[in-house]
Amino acid sequence: MRTRPLGRTGIQVSPYCLGTMMFGRVGNPDHDDCVRLVHRALDAGINVIDTADVYSCSESGEIVGKALKGRRDDVVLATKVNAPMGEDPNRAGNSRRWIVTEVEHSLRRLRTDHIDRRRPSGERAAA
Repeated sequence: MRTRPLGRTGIQVSPYCLGTMMFGRVGNPDHDDCVRLVHRALDAGINVIDTADVYSCSESGEIVGKALKGRRDDVVLATKVNAPMGEDPNRAGNSRRWIVTEVEHSLRRLRTDHIDRRRPSGERAAA
């Protein structure tokens, strides 16, 4: 699969991204099936995976973490914050406090020490 530059980052990305919004109880609750889907996408040359803290109440990130075991370096991993993650008004939005907190939570769920892109909700992906 051909790749293209991601802005001026120096990172090369596939023209397709695997979105994981439907991984988990909201869509496909079968973790093994979702892991197979991630592996198939990677094997086909897709190297961008997108998730968010609110996807299936964070279950999606846990599934992606399982799927990327041993393959993390092959992926440009993106996640999002902003949507409410509870009743507390400080558990939502784009404040520095919430972004840092949710990135730490995402790193734990995704079983990685870094994410490649954090995009505030509402910002459009570069084509």
